Order: sequence, then C-alpha cells, then structure tokens
Amino acid sequence: MKKFWWCCSLILVMLVTGVFWGTWFTLTRSLETFPPDHFIRIGQTIIDNVALPMRILMPATLLAQLLLCVGFWKQKPAVYFFAASFIFMIVALLITLLVEVPIDNQVKTWTAATIPDGWTALRATWKQFHFYRTVSSVLSFILLTTPVLFRHRSRSLYR
Repeated sequence: MKKFWWCCSLILVMLVTGVFWGTWFTLTRSLETFPPDHFIRIGQTIIDNVALPMRILMPATLLAQLLLCVGFWKQKPAVYFFAASFIFMIVALLITLLVEVPIDNQVKTWTAATIPDGWTALRATWKQFHFYRTVSSVLSFILLTTPVLFRHRSRSLYR
C-alpha cells in the first residue's frame, strides 16, 4: 500500500502543482497587460474552469499525502520529506482559501461597468499570493520526490 499511496500522492500533487504553475507561467506574470474587461473575462473563465475540479483534487491530494505519511511513519528520513510535502500543500490550501478564493468571489461579480476603483490592488494581492501558492506547491512536489534519492541506500523504503 505504501507504493500505491506514494504513486497517488505524486500524481495528485503533480496535478495541483500543474494548475498553479500553468496559471502562473502562462497568465499571472502578465496580468497587468490586460485591460479591465479582458481581465474580468479571463478571470471569470478560469474561476469557472477550476472551481469544481479543485474542490475534488485538493482534498484528494491531502488525503493521499496524509495516508502516505501514516504508511511511512516509521521509515526515516522518508516520512520527514513526506510530512514536509504535506505541510507545503496545506500552506497552498490556506493561501487558496484565505486569500485567493475571497478575491475570486469578488471578481466573479464584476462587469466592465461595475469593476471597483481599487481593483488593481486586489489584482496585485492575488498575483502575489498566487506566486506564494505556486512556490509552495512546487516545494511540496520536490519534497515528495526527494526520497527517491535514498533508494540506493535503503531498498526497504520501497517495501
């Protein structure tokens, strides 16, 4: 079961990280170049596209990572890397729930005619925290894959 939960965790963390990384790499770095109506349209489309899948993907990821930590509880140093990976994914979730989603909920209600005066400050906050969330998920993935490096030292890691 250990290999199963590790494989599930790797796949799920990769998918979550891919959503965050892809958005940062292709869109977030150039948000300031979009006029307000384009920003609203793009933002609302992305929110609609990821809201439901991420409500399933993120909890499944955290559950798989938690089960992985339990499965490797007595195997050090692997469990330390897995626990750190889990913590970084929790950080990504907290950033999502406490910063990103509240801003997204505002963006969902905007039109070109009703966009608030301080919308660029909200956009800047979203952009900054999306970067932190992306870094956190990338670190989670790196930490999750790191125990592979210990394979040559301890075959028991894979039993």
